[in-house]
Amino acid sequence: MSIESVEDLAGMELAGKVTRAVLNAMKEAVHPGITTGELDEIGAAVMHKAGGRSAPRLVYNFPGRSCISVNDEIVHGVPGKRRLVAGDIVKLDVTVEVNGYMADACESIGVGSLKRDSRRLVDCATLAFHNGLAQVRPGARAYDIGRAVHRTVAQAGYSVVNDLMGHGIGRTIHEQPSIPNHFDPRCADILTEGLVFTIEPLISMGDSRTVTLKDGWTVRTRDRSLAAHHEHTVVVTADGARLLTA
Repeated sequence: MSIESVEDLAGMELAGKVTRAVLNAMKEAVHPGITTGELDEIGAAVMHKAGGRSAPRLVYNFPGRSCISVNDEIVHGVPGKRRLVAGDIVKLDVTVEVNGYMADACESIGVGSLKRDSRRLVDCATLAFHNGLAQVRPGARAYDIGRAVHRTVAQAGYSVVNDLMGHGIGRTIHEQPSIPNHFDPRCADILTEGLVFTIEPLISMGDSRTVTLKDGWTVRTRDRSLAAHHEHTVVVTADGARLLTA
């Protein structure tokens, strides 16, 4: 969506604030032995108290309230009985609807101490996000973000997952434009002031190809290599970019 009024801005700010609160509560609860289902319940309680609803459940009838993906799982992991163990990389992906507005954020969290290679992968996803964010300004094109993300990831020796990308957001989860994680000339949308979208590097330590599990939701790397994901909701301003979920 594009923010066209004071009410739109306030609505998106509130959705971003609630998304951030849910993500923070889940992050604080991450420890060896907790199940992904228990993490989902913690996030759901914060969401409900703030007057928010799970956007994935609302729009797609997703079986959890948030997507929780572990290790080689990239996105859309279904919360359940899986217990986290020390050294896992867990991706907490939260999308909240409040009063008709939606915001989306994801962070990759280490369970206990991460091995050096795992920490480097997580840090690369975060750096790629910030390098993509630096391209945001009125008049830039969506693929400028993707080019910066891909350059960062490739220099670190990792792969971007090309068939997963950022997206417009606001009135529903997935809107135009698409925000790629590599240079894609098809993603030539011009960024305009007020436009709201996500930037979300999804990267793999190995193969960029994906497999969807039998649950019909969880997407993992084809070669079972570790994956990381970092995402925030962004609004284009005259001065560049503003994060709504940071």
